[in-house]
Amino acid sequence: MSNLGANLSVLRDHNTAVVLGLLRDAGGHGASRAELAAATGLTPQAVSKITARLREEGLAADAGRRASTGGKPAAALRLVADAALAVGVQVDRDAITAVLVDLAGAVRAVRTAPLAFGAGAGAEAVLSAVADEVRALVGGVGVVRPGGHGNRLLGVGIGVPGPLDHRRGVLGKVTGFAEWDGFPLRDAVRERLALPVVLDKDTNAAALGLTRRTARPGGSFAYLHLGTGLGAGLVLGGAVHRGARTGAGEFGHQVLQLDGPPCACGRRGCLEVLCLRAVAAGDRAQAARLLGTGAANLVQLLDVDCVVLGGRTVLADPDVYLRGVRAEVPATVAVAVAPAGERTVAEGAAESVLAPLFGPATRPDDVIVAPMSGV
Repeated sequence: MSNLGANLSVLRDHNTAVVLGLLRDAGGHGASRAELAAATGLTPQAVSKITARLREEGLAADAGRRASTGGKPAAALRLVADAALAVGVQVDRDAITAVLVDLAGAVRAVRTAPLAFGAGAGAEAVLSAVADEVRALVGGVGVVRPGGHGNRLLGVGIGVPGPLDHRRGVLGKVTGFAEWDGFPLRDAVRERLALPVVLDKDTNAAALGLTRRTARPGGSFAYLHLGTGLGAGLVLGGAVHRGARTGAGEFGHQVLQLDGPPCACGRRGCLEVLCLRAVAAGDRAQAARLLGTGAANLVQLLDVDCVVLGGRTVLADPDVYLRGVRAEVPATVAVAVAPAGERTVAEGAAESVLAPLFGPATRPDDVIVAPMSGV
């Protein structure tokens, strides 16, 4: 089998990515060449060429034959989910979570560890923690380097507290951790691991992962994450909305109370500080009501179809937060808890590595390619 890391150019072809995405969505049942042609609008000859390349790369395999409708039963193809893997990492203010996922997005392994993102720990300690978790994760399931046999590692996606510059992979003024302002985290991790790396805000990573789970393709929703901080990931028209300066989604820093308590961002009365104060006081109902008020503001502004809740604070008592948000947003807007639970950000970060293989939603320059060695 050819080396995936050295042959990503074939996967970046738009038509190939669309076909591969359809095979991913089809699951183990697979899809016939005729079905792929009908779904893509491509000619049967074009589909045959694409699927032949995918089989050669080890990304597609036989999935049996369809029931006969009078002629020769059509052969179906399926995605080979374990042909390659990706790592997703959530770097939170006090912990790190890493997941290893296959091409279908199924989680193969999980690791968690404490982390001191600030408090004078410094960049070296954080970089070492990320590198150690990735190495331990991939080493535990026999992931190999290019040229060997077995699962290929495509890269590492990392979700971190914002704000940040997604295009350059540089952190901004992370609330409460000013020492990280301007740090080129993406390139530093890439150099440490010698792997492709994608860096995004934790809430954007989560929102990207959730786009595969939404019932309505092309729809719009907001992912609200209440954990050690409060932020949002926005999906508008089926795509993650990062804004002109990749700073969209700083949901927690809308001011709800003029001259309210000071927030670590430098303003007063921010939704984040109000919510976290209510949580610290043990008043989850008040925290949920505040979260719902902010959600209602966002719905009024963006007219999203759905609000998805996540983060460790929400997950500690999801029913309370569901009630609090549902009470404030219009009844026409669905409210749900993220199905991946505490792995939502990490799984979304892994999806940021996989997404370019399956369609055009992620720009090619979102993935920084580095030599696949050193792990």
